[in-house]
Amino acid sequence: MTFRLAPLLADHVGEALTVQRAAYVSEAQRYTQPLIPPLVETVAEFQADLRVAIGAWVGHRLVGSVRGRVDGTRMEVARFSVAPDHQGTGVGRGLLAGVEAAAPPEVAVFWLITGADSHDNQRLYGRAGYVAVGERTALGIRLLVMEKPR
Repeated sequence: MTFRLAPLLADHVGEALTVQRAAYVSEAQRYTQPLIPPLVETVAEFQADLRVAIGAWVGHRLVGSVRGRVDGTRMEVARFSVAPDHQGTGVGRGLLAGVEAAAPPEVAVFWLITGADSHDNQRLYGRAGYVAVGERTALGIRLLVMEKPR
């Protein structure tokens, strides 16, 4: 699959939220929790979170996005989203590599949170070098914290 990565800008937020919501519906169904944060995030919240943000396009269509939230030497890989009809095509691997490459130089560790029952996601992150380092629970959902050094 041929796609291009580019910074996600404020003009892309509406389309990116649509892709994000489509991507996370299956997670909400898996955990029987319709109020997971990616599904209830507002346009304003998304716009405030564009410091490190990458989109993936096939032609003129946005098919995925991911954001990095930097805190000192650590960056959370957040709101990782691929349109359902493009999952499994390499877009996700590209986005993950793209957001890591876009991290400011002071970032030494990448980390993320994924559902404990989201095995496909865990495999993707594991192949990219992430390892589970802890667990959390939010909204009644068991979550894994995964990280990798830069």
